[in-house]
Amino acid sequence: MTLSVDGQHIDFQTGDSAAIAVLRHGQHPGSGGALCLAGDCGNCVAEVDGTAFVRTCQVAATDTMTIRRHPAVGGPPIAALGSNVTRDTFEPIGVAHEVADLVVVGAGDSGTAAAVAASDGGRLVTVLDAVDGNEVVGIYGGPTVVVRTVSGLRHIRASDVVVATGAAELHPVCEGSMLRGIYTPNAARKLRDAGVDLGNLVLLGGTEADLPGRHVEGQLVSFVGDGSVMAVITEDTAGNQDAHPCDSVVVGVGFSPRDLLSRMTNDEHVTVVGPAAQRFNLPDCPSAGVVCPCSKTTIEDLDAVWDRGFTELELVKRASLAGTGTCQGGVCGPYLRAFVSARSGSTPDPFTARPASRQITLREAGASAYAEPFRRTALHAENLAAGGQLDRFGNWWRPWNYGDHLGEYHAVRNAVSLGDVSTLGKMIVDGPDSIELLERLYPTTVADIRPGRSRYVLLLNERGHIIDDGMICRESETRFVLSFTSGGAANAESFVRDWAETWALDVRVLDRTMSLAAINVTGPRSGELLERVGVVNPPKFLQHRHDVVANIPCHIMRLSFTGEASFELHHAVDRSAELWRELMAAGADMGIKPHGLQTLFGLRLEKGHIIIGMDTELDTTPRRVDMDWAVKMSKPDFIGRQALERTAKLADQRRLHAFTMEGEAPTEGTPIIVDGQIHGHVTSSFTSPTLGHAVMLGWLKKGALLDGEPITHVLIGGRAAVVAQAPFFDREGTRARV
Repeated sequence: MTLSVDGQHIDFQTGDSAAIAVLRHGQHPGSGGALCLAGDCGNCVAEVDGTAFVRTCQVAATDTMTIRRHPAVGGPPIAALGSNVTRDTFEPIGVAHEVADLVVVGAGDSGTAAAVAASDGGRLVTVLDAVDGNEVVGIYGGPTVVVRTVSGLRHIRASDVVVATGAAELHPVCEGSMLRGIYTPNAARKLRDAGVDLGNLVLLGGTEADLPGRHVEGQLVSFVGDGSVMAVITEDTAGNQDAHPCDSVVVGVGFSPRDLLSRMTNDEHVTVVGPAAQRFNLPDCPSAGVVCPCSKTTIEDLDAVWDRGFTELELVKRASLAGTGTCQGGVCGPYLRAFVSARSGSTPDPFTARPASRQITLREAGASAYAEPFRRTALHAENLAAGGQLDRFGNWWRPWNYGDHLGEYHAVRNAVSLGDVSTLGKMIVDGPDSIELLERLYPTTVADIRPGRSRYVLLLNERGHIIDDGMICRESETRFVLSFTSGGAANAESFVRDWAETWALDVRVLDRTMSLAAINVTGPRSGELLERVGVVNPPKFLQHRHDVVANIPCHIMRLSFTGEASFELHHAVDRSAELWRELMAAGADMGIKPHGLQTLFGLRLEKGHIIIGMDTELDTTPRRVDMDWAVKMSKPDFIGRQALERTAKLADQRRLHAFTMEGEAPTEGTPIIVDGQIHGHVTSSFTSPTLGHAVMLGWLKKGALLDGEPITHVLIGGRAAVVAQAPFFDREGTRARV
């Protein structure tokens, strides 16, 4: 039987691991360094059958196996995916979700004893061991045990876990310790039992009495060789050094607890027994050599980071990369602690272990988990059924249009239309200090909002820059409902909570963005539609109330982003599809249509409404978008007030302007030219069916004056445009208030 190693076919015998098969052929399974053949080090890792970072000592050799050694320095190359490779090329990893009483990790002496004792005590015991094909790669709080098998993964939720993983052999660290031909005693025994000839063998350390070879005395100084060991240098108590020629060296340095799994969690239901719980003496701090074979970190590297002030174990680890490789400190951990102890005089505890204990593939890491990078609203299926052309906006799938954006536009302007606005942020704030919190958060007044009323608000950061906008709806003396934009919803809760905690205010904050859906009923006949589905006397402009709509409890908010009468119906997500269908059916004879973002963006632009993040920039202040009316500088304090007060004294002609143009609207982002120079760009544009020409918003960033006179005309996309005044449509706002 043969397998392939870097393109070379080599023979192996039944029962060989991949590493032993390579060693049988007189080669090293990796690039060099001491071998333990127990899975504790990274010196035998290679790419096996296309999977990188596989410990070749722990996989059986097969007749179809292909091994590619990793380079001595750096990670393995990432193969380019060919045109014939798709997401369906690889089989999915199966996951078995299980529940267990007591899980024992390790079937050695201590694990077997723990399992027998527990079983005799009436516990149901599950024993897991890598030798049996159950390799535990992680223990999470709960506790949950993650097991890697040939057929997939096992996720076991256990009542208790016993870690009995034993002790690992220390590797020698000195000059030349990355040469080929160095073995721990147990590795040498495995090779002896497999009939692998190690040639002229030198034994050093005192734990190799049962191994064939020449025992030498003295303290290990270094290994000498060119790629492979040719001699080992020892030193006696008098300081005399001797060179011992050899082909291979077995060095017994000592042991350290194999406690990586137990260091992953502080769960009280996880206990450690046997050598894994034992405290072994640390090795002497080396004076030279590679401490971390995975990252090739040397003693000189550790000295360098120490001299730069990284004197804590975790900092030494991160600054030198020691302990961050595939064995996660299995080899270098004791030496790192010895190094810090020697330099500081205090022995640090081992660093926290991070799952997984073995390199796992991305397919294994993501097995059974499905992360939709773009969320779907509760009306996703309804939007598709209505012909919605969905696209990604923010982190949501949202309908751009439903196949006829002009028909959607006219439905809003002349009849009634539905819009899926479930992506808006929705939050409840209540408590004795709720008014004080909101007065500090927002630049407008809040205390004078009466219950049942609402107010449009901006949200500023400490620099006075606009970061979001939305509505405040007051429900009682202390209870308020806040709304945020779809883009700002993700950060809204943390923003509000952080400030509430900073100011030590007594409030309760509940983010309901994902539990509530929202449908915007808009158009001149929207009130009539609501009356048809049971709403008597719908709220007036900027009023809100809780009511039942088509037998579904809703919070009805009367506002307008489209410029027409609009009612946002906030309701439980599990009733959203039902409410949508009832509204569509009730408005069938009115010419009701759903509208998408293409129509919404055009409608709001005709009204001059800005979209945060589209018409604003990172340093946009209310003054720059002509929204000083939304800021009450008479308030004693609010976030951004000091910045606005300071910058108000400075000249600033950078402004967002309105523009009109005959013909079709230019592409958003088109430069705005004044006197042959680029003065800004278009942020929003729309060809208005009602007005018969293009309307736009855009920035003039080089000042609004030319030769001392206001700029009245510009060039956009090579065509003349007029500096106008927003809103472009229904300037008095009567349609929204009807």
